[in-house]
Amino acid sequence: MRSAAVLLMALALTLAAAGAGAELETAAVVRRRSRFLASAKNSPPLSYYDCKRKPPTVCLEPGSPGATCCKGACVDTGSSFAHCGSCNHVCKYGETCCGGHCVDLLSDSKNCGDCFVRCPSKKCSFGLCDYAG
Repeated sequence: MRSAAVLLMALALTLAAAGAGAELETAAVVRRRSRFLASAKNSPPLSYYDCKRKPPTVCLEPGSPGATCCKGACVDTGSSFAHCGSCNHVCKYGETCCGGHCVDLLSDSKNCGDCFVRCPSKKCSFGLCDYAG
């Protein structure tokens, strides 16, 4: 019985000390900010750029994914696979949207291997300029 009372007293003292220390810790945590959060730009979430319920001019605001409103979402028609060049223009299998045009990066001499990489010899094979294969 005596050991139970001692145990309860020790527990009560521990909780009381932890409660006082927790207030100090909470104040210290609130003041701290990680380097990751401090360096991040506080841009609004993508749902903010929903042009289905808002006017399409919301797509022109800074931080928007793109300036064109397609199917209720702001998109970049210069690089979007599903809206390449204009709304609902989907690139074929194996093609990539580069500057609003669907291109084959493996054979297009103006976009060889990546967008806007021109081959000096006008020959692109397997995404490489002047590939001798």
